[in-house]
Amino acid sequence: MKTAKLLLYCPDKPGILAEVTDFITVNKGNIIYLDQHVDHVENIFFMRIEWELQDFLIPQEKIEDYFATLYAQKYAMSFRLYFSDTKPRMAIFVSKMSHCLFDMLARYTAGEWNVDIPLIVSNHPDLQHVAERFGIPFYLFPITKENKAEQERLEMDLLAKYNITFIVLARYMQVISEQMIDAYPNRIINIHHSFLPAFVGAKPYHAAFERGVKIIGATSHYVTTELDAGPIIEQDIVRITHKDTVQDLINKGKDLEKIVLSRAVQKHIERKVLVYKNKTVIFN
Repeated sequence: MKTAKLLLYCPDKPGILAEVTDFITVNKGNIIYLDQHVDHVENIFFMRIEWELQDFLIPQEKIEDYFATLYAQKYAMSFRLYFSDTKPRMAIFVSKMSHCLFDMLARYTAGEWNVDIPLIVSNHPDLQHVAERFGIPFYLFPITKENKAEQERLEMDLLAKYNITFIVLARYMQVISEQMIDAYPNRIINIHHSFLPAFVGAKPYHAAFERGVKIIGATSHYVTTELDAGPIIEQDIVRITHKDTVQDLINKGKDLEKIVLSRAVQKHIERKVLVYKNKTVIFN
């Protein structure tokens, strides 16, 4: 059954919920999902609603214009409209670590995600064999300080050619440029190997081991120009004891990274994430 998904936020006022649901029901749409939240500190209303399009009176291609004219202007809404028959197109960026890549491709191959993965991009050749195993084109862009700007421009041309709608950094060990972030606002998902804010730097598990931590974590977030400080989508932790070695921490951390990144990607694919300022509202 084809559906429409509408996500919106605006200043909170009486009657918004009733108006939006009325718009759908009057036009013979059958609502199958509705969730809303009010941030009383900011006085902002958030909403996600999904309805069946089978008998909907407004043609699919005109729904966005109708809604913008009738409601978005009136309530100063920011909104996004998605349709279930339009699959998101996801590019995966990797470097040398394979655990997140294997996990996502396994889920994709098993049909868990309603998404297309047309390509994998890397700055190293190490994981080309993984892409070939899953039958996905692999593109290599070796990056140095001198060629970074030019290589990113070529990457962006490639992403445009494939009509990519969002990017997942599966332990991609390069800082993304402002140009690419601006081209994909809140559409680049990263996995960070700690429970932010926490042990930063190249060896977080070693630092955590030295500190004698009792938990380690992983954080998945949207990428912004401020490094590792974008809106958080998903986080989780695993308990640690004095018996765990550094290698135990690394292994547990890798398992956690896979799970947290895949949860974040799934929520993005299902259109359950609304970003406001530098925070997210995650709908059930």
